[in-house]
Amino acid sequence: MADLFAHDEPPSAPAAVPDTAPLADRLRPRSLDEVVGQEHLTGPDGAIGRMVAAGRLASIIFWGPPGTGKTTISRLLADAVGLRFVAISAVFSGVADLKKVFAEARDHARIGRQTLLFVDEIHRFNRAQQDGFLPYVENGTVVLVGATTENPSFELNAALLSRAQVLILNRLDAQALGQLLDRAEALIGRPLPLTPEARDALVATADGDGRFLLNQAETLFSIQLDAPLDPAALSALLQRRVAVYDKDREGHYNLISALHKSLRGSDPQAALYYLARMLTAGEEPLYVLRRLVRFASEDIGLADPQALVQCLAAKDAYDFLGSPEGELAIVQACLYCATAPKSNAAYVAQKAAWRSAKETGSLMPPKTILNAPTRLMKDVGYGKGYQYDHDAEGGFSGDDYWPEEMQKQEFYRPVDRGFEKRIAERMAWWEERRAEIRS
Repeated sequence: MADLFAHDEPPSAPAAVPDTAPLADRLRPRSLDEVVGQEHLTGPDGAIGRMVAAGRLASIIFWGPPGTGKTTISRLLADAVGLRFVAISAVFSGVADLKKVFAEARDHARIGRQTLLFVDEIHRFNRAQQDGFLPYVENGTVVLVGATTENPSFELNAALLSRAQVLILNRLDAQALGQLLDRAEALIGRPLPLTPEARDALVATADGDGRFLLNQAETLFSIQLDAPLDPAALSALLQRRVAVYDKDREGHYNLISALHKSLRGSDPQAALYYLARMLTAGEEPLYVLRRLVRFASEDIGLADPQALVQCLAAKDAYDFLGSPEGELAIVQACLYCATAPKSNAAYVAQKAAWRSAKETGSLMPPKTILNAPTRLMKDVGYGKGYQYDHDAEGGFSGDDYWPEEMQKQEFYRPVDRGFEKRIAERMAWWEERRAEIRS
């Protein structure tokens, strides 16, 4: 247990970091004003800035990507308001560990010293374990600061969220990452062995993760080079950070939403970008294909009936070719959908028809359009008076097909785009003919 919990340290005397420690640890901020990239929280008008100014902390859930300062800010918060700091990780801790932490916090509370309990990866605690925090947060035994890379709305229970303020940490932008490199160079006492273009490329490879950037910089400081590296040489030397993407979590839903909205907005360039983001991050191609098939029906429909055919053909092509060759067929389907005329008339019609079917129950269709396979059914009028449309003038009888107890409904309203424009003209012609026949 000793390695799971941080030792208590007086706020005014932070532990010295040895020269052998990783560069990221040696550059860890010593005060909130040294934190980069989160000024919307740490500034005077930010939520954290206001809490520190008031000298009183509320329980907090920090939500943000890796390497953005969640752990660091939590430590600095405890120092800033004079709280005892204890850190645990939900990955390594269980109920027994939590009970020990709460008992120690209760003992310190009796002598007037409140505890800031930092819980890393808090979303990894199950719902029952999360409920275990509630009484200690409510009675002030601990100020809870949880850190998560996952959407709290999905991963934390409502009772815990109602007692904590969710603060969102931004991925570090190029300016913030550049500041970290400046500090690293000042600490080491020499510049990174990079051309200006390679330095920009190094920042881009970090993908907003400050810890990853500093680890890469430490590698560069450790090697002897005759000349600064250009972008190509840097790429050959260092690996690029893998994009943050969990196939069953928020990143997955964010990108599929972005893809769908880009397709609906007829932006093939953006749609192709989000498609690439998903597939290069390891998303299942068949999942993307299922979403494209759904899009073809929901957002294109009969404005271009070939869209559905293209998407199903892409699925068959991918099944036949596999990856990576089959991914081109997915790209083709994506671009076809993005550039096709759009209509959600079929989707709207489906919802309206389903709603009407539930509301009207078991209304009998008109007997004229019912089959009469038995003599009894013929005797009671089934099929009597039915007009066979192929025998009618123009192949259209103009008959009434609605239940007698029900008014005619209009579910499907084709738009004036693509193939649906022709469908609308055809439907209008039928309505005119129907009115003429009945008159």
